[in-house]
Amino acid sequence: MAKAVKSDDQIFALRMARSAPDLWPMLEQVYGQHPSYAQFCTDLKSALAEGWRDRPADLKLLDLKRDLEPDWFQRADMAGYVFYIDRFAGNLRGVLDHLDYLEDLGITYVHFMPCLTPRPGDSDGGYSVMDYRSINPAYGNLEDFKAVSTELRKRGISLCIDLVLNHTAKEHAWAQAAAKGDPAAQDLYWMFDTPEQPDAYAQTLVEVFPDNAPGNFTHYPEFGKWVWTTFNQHQWDLNWSNPQVFLEITRIMLHLANTGVDVLRLDAVAFMWKRLGTRCQSEPEVHMLLQALRACCRIAAPAVIHLEEAIVSPQEMLPYFGRGKHDGREGNLAYHNSLMVQFWSALATRDTRLMTHVLASHFPDRLTNATYATYIRCHDDIGWAVTDEDARAVGLNGAAHRRFLSDFYEGGFPGSFAQGAPFQVNEATGDKRISGSFASLAGLETHDAHDRDMAVQRILMGHALISAFGGIPLIYMGDELGLLNDHSYRDDPAHAHDSRWLHRPRMDWALAAARNSGNSVSSQCFLGTQAILARRRATPGLHGANPIHIVETGNQTLFAVRRAAPTGPILCLFNFSHHWQHVSGGWLQAQGITHWHDALSDQIVTLHGDYLALPPYARVWLT
Repeated sequence: MAKAVKSDDQIFALRMARSAPDLWPMLEQVYGQHPSYAQFCTDLKSALAEGWRDRPADLKLLDLKRDLEPDWFQRADMAGYVFYIDRFAGNLRGVLDHLDYLEDLGITYVHFMPCLTPRPGDSDGGYSVMDYRSINPAYGNLEDFKAVSTELRKRGISLCIDLVLNHTAKEHAWAQAAAKGDPAAQDLYWMFDTPEQPDAYAQTLVEVFPDNAPGNFTHYPEFGKWVWTTFNQHQWDLNWSNPQVFLEITRIMLHLANTGVDVLRLDAVAFMWKRLGTRCQSEPEVHMLLQALRACCRIAAPAVIHLEEAIVSPQEMLPYFGRGKHDGREGNLAYHNSLMVQFWSALATRDTRLMTHVLASHFPDRLTNATYATYIRCHDDIGWAVTDEDARAVGLNGAAHRRFLSDFYEGGFPGSFAQGAPFQVNEATGDKRISGSFASLAGLETHDAHDRDMAVQRILMGHALISAFGGIPLIYMGDELGLLNDHSYRDDPAHAHDSRWLHRPRMDWALAAARNSGNSVSSQCFLGTQAILARRRATPGLHGANPIHIVETGNQTLFAVRRAAPTGPILCLFNFSHHWQHVSGGWLQAQGITHWHDALSDQIVTLHGDYLALPPYARVWLT
């Protein structure tokens, strides 16, 4: 026993030495002038040591395995599934009953949407957390959570949960103490005695939810403070300029890691640092803090990786992977929002020129110790993140194109196949985001058999795209079955004001039970998605570290991405039109394709008169 303890201490010391250069210089820059900095450093070392001591033996073994295989999350066998626990299975114990379904689909990564204890009532979909150390009682308790995480680990399925970094619920114990006048607790948040400073900050801030929660500050006359509330009045922004916030969040982070979490989705990270005269988004200190938090995990729970949620422009998003001095030291995953937006844009226009321009111009061909989380739909709305500059580059008017996309996916544009709903319409700017399930936006709410088939092909093309592009493909619950919009949200007073619940349906287990029949649209979607993920696993060249090259095809309806695998290139082609298209054999050979094998269908492709024919919404992965 004494030898084991000594060995544990030695491993901790080695990992501390390994990550010290990533940790202490960042904290020195951010907090070095704070009067409590020396004590903070002592307390942080103790917190890291305690987190390591409390780590279960099986998780320490996983730490070692992933130290030896640091690319585990970049491999082609990674495929994700995202769901709200209650909508998927009722509660945590119910999740155990459906793990066979996830394995059957080919899932190796699951993201439980917010599952920590939220405030009562409106909780921003669970992102207004009042207790980071307990599970939402509607889902079960911490022991139930550990039972599920243990079973997932046995099946080789990694678990992701949310850790909200920008704010807590106003019902959190820290906030409650602050409201009662505790000065130490008040210093954990951004609080002001008079409105002058909030008014000064507000001059350059944007409003996240202008319809439901206008403004960025809330006045509480009962305790005489103005509180920074970026998202909602019940979500109080944490004061990350206070090192105590870093210390407390690190303790929480390691506590969650020790329950069996593999991936921490760090929510709302862009807003963590406040600076007068700016948008208070993506400030340099944000990246210093995120690198330091990543270093803390590498010291005390190195099996855990970080997914940083920042739905921002490409130039602003890429630093969350670590650029410059942070390269390879910050987030391991970040959402490829641009890929999602450009998929829907190209699908509506049947024109991939904007997609090709954006993805070729703004993204590197590879990342260091990181990869993308790729997705077509998520729990959130779709905002049309198309800049005027990118639109102009391909001859479009940015404002007009964004309006067109909103009208098209709301279903109001002539010839649209989509059925969506507006979210957060800004009459002043014309900005109108869109809600809707993948299936409904892809046209599956039709009674015409041919149109239904086209919708299925759009869905499968989307899943083939995110599976080949590079990163971990994430499938939102029900998309593999073609679940349609759920209009019943309007009957729930807690949801009626938020159209995003339109695309958060409950899982239809009757459809899932018939998934292998092949006779229904739902079964076609499932079997097609299952086959795509199986072929992804069988194609190791799709490893997330292999370079991604966007290729001009000379045909504006086709999108092409070449994955530069060590064993030879994989050319992934996607037809975004409802008509047959062709590419020449000479062009394919110029891209390095010599064997005429489609890794997606695992079939040899046949050229017709030196041309490869691609049916509507075709997808091929050529080697």
